[in-house]
Amino acid sequence: MYRKVFYILIISVTLMFCTGDKLSNNSITWKIDNLNKVGSSSATVLDSPAIIETVLGRALQFDGADDALIVEENPIAGWDAFTIEVIFRPDSGGNTEQRFLHFQGVDSHRVLIETRLTENGKWFLDTYMKYGNSDKTLYAKNHLHDLDQWYHVALTYDGNNMAHYVNGALELSGSVKFNPMNGGETSIGCRINKVYWFKGAIILIKFTPLALPPGEFGLLKMLKE
Repeated sequence: MYRKVFYILIISVTLMFCTGDKLSNNSITWKIDNLNKVGSSSATVLDSPAIIETVLGRALQFDGADDALIVEENPIAGWDAFTIEVIFRPDSGGNTEQRFLHFQGVDSHRVLIETRLTENGKWFLDTYMKYGNSDKTLYAKNHLHDLDQWYHVALTYDGNNMAHYVNGALELSGSVKFNPMNGGETSIGCRINKVYWFKGAIILIKFTPLALPPGEFGLLKMLKE
């Protein structure tokens, strides 16, 4: 009896890790380094984001006024759990509120990753998820960071809880009901309705169809190398 239970547990754990590896291998990485294409999708360019060379490689720089990309794809559509990772540099002189990454389904359900700038020259992360009448904001005003530096940020959702991280450190988490989105598009550099512009640079965005622990953030490993 006990031996049978033991074997069932071993098989269950093995399947769990195998499934996790398989899902993790289905991740999508967008290089934000040109004005023609993002991932496998075409992009509409708003004004003139600049292609720049940085210590991390080629990136796009946004002026905080009217630079952005609108991508005809929502990479997290259909996923009931996910991790979104970004390597970006928030720059000085931007607006107080900046929605630099916005995913929206055809039914207006949405996920946003945002920054807030403070009067003393710092920034903090603000993330938001909304599905129907259920929504959640993680407003990390007590976790301040310096501007003009490269950071890794991540937003995870495991089917019940969302959490966000800066450089692998958990800042806030909370529960929210969020069903898989249906289709949609993505804006990079502003909110999808072309407001709240981002000033800074973005180099990579990665999407994984499960909630990763910080030790498995792929882009964070790249940032530290």
